[in-house]
Amino acid sequence: MIVLGLAALVLIGVSYVFAGGPGFGPKNGPGNCPGFWGVSDLTSEQQTKLQDLREKHYNEVAPLREKMFNLGQALRATWADPKADPQVIQDKEKELNDLRDQMRDKAVQFKLETRSFLTPEQISSFGSGCGRGRKGYGPGPF
Repeated sequence: MIVLGLAALVLIGVSYVFAGGPGFGPKNGPGNCPGFWGVSDLTSEQQTKLQDLREKHYNEVAPLREKMFNLGQALRATWADPKADPQVIQDKEKELNDLRDQMRDKAVQFKLETRSFLTPEQISSFGSGCGRGRKGYGPGPF
């Protein structure tokens, strides 16, 4: 009877832990993000422009994401190879950093283009409360 009781408690505990699904860890996710980077009062015209801009940005960075993924796979394989030349690893790391820089540049350009159709009041709240400074679970350095 004691074993069945303990098994039931373990089952209840495990079901509670997994009930949230992936992405529900502590401080993992956008939290109380009121809207687009803190801007909650977008007009329908602004929402349409934003959607078009997001689609354009997504299509522009898709090749970079693909390159980063493939290079990351190759880099992991190179790190795992005991006979790998250290210079090859350094070159691949540099190439990956260059791709990350390109992604950041495109993200800045996306934000600047977004600001172009916001009102001064919306710009003053731009970025308040969303997307930065959160801690949580995520990929490590490899």
